[in-house]
Amino acid sequence: MTRLNVPTSPAEKSAETALSWAHTARFLTTASQLDQVPATELPEIAFVGRSNAGKSTAINALAQQKRLAFASKTPGRTQHINLFELGPKNAPDALFADLPGYGYAAVERGAKLRWQQVMADYLALRRSLSGVVLLIDSRLGATVLDRQLLNFIAPRVGTGVVKLLVLLTKADKLNHSQSQTAFATARALLGEYTTEQADIGVTLFSALSKSGVEDVTVTLHSWAHA
Repeated sequence: MTRLNVPTSPAEKSAETALSWAHTARFLTTASQLDQVPATELPEIAFVGRSNAGKSTAINALAQQKRLAFASKTPGRTQHINLFELGPKNAPDALFADLPGYGYAAVERGAKLRWQQVMADYLALRRSLSGVVLLIDSRLGATVLDRQLLNFIAPRVGTGVVKLLVLLTKADKLNHSQSQTAFATARALLGEYTTEQADIGVTLFSALSKSGVEDVTVTLHSWAHA
């Protein structure tokens, strides 16, 4: 069979570049409080969400690596900010920050408060933070804690200082009608935070079926290379 060389479209080339970039992600360091996070001028993209929303799994899917971000068998046990470098090893151009999950009932209250403070300090004060990826289980929708998180970052998102992308995870568990309802509900909620300066998006996402992986990677690549 004769194969024709089909020119790569700009969109395909963009996706190829973004996927290759995300695949370079590698562990940099871990920190239990903000003053332990190294100062940097590189743009940082933070991943936040409930402990069972699939945060680590999503990071691994985006990086096309199986164990880049550690997915604990016990949700809520991640107590630190974990940083990952992206780009050439001798010239990294962005960082992913995996923040402690929130909302897991079995975790002792004192630990919860401590982790929440670490996350709050990072989201409110980190100067190099350029984007937040909020992961919400598509089957549950935004919880009270997710709404509290949105309210907390609203000032920085509303002024355009920090971009926001909501991933409705585990979308493979929904049928078409359920997916559309989940998407519409999330868009309506995010409308409350939309301003002229805000850069806010939402997408259905599945690490299992890879749905949304390419589009999300292209978005994050554009954030890091704006």
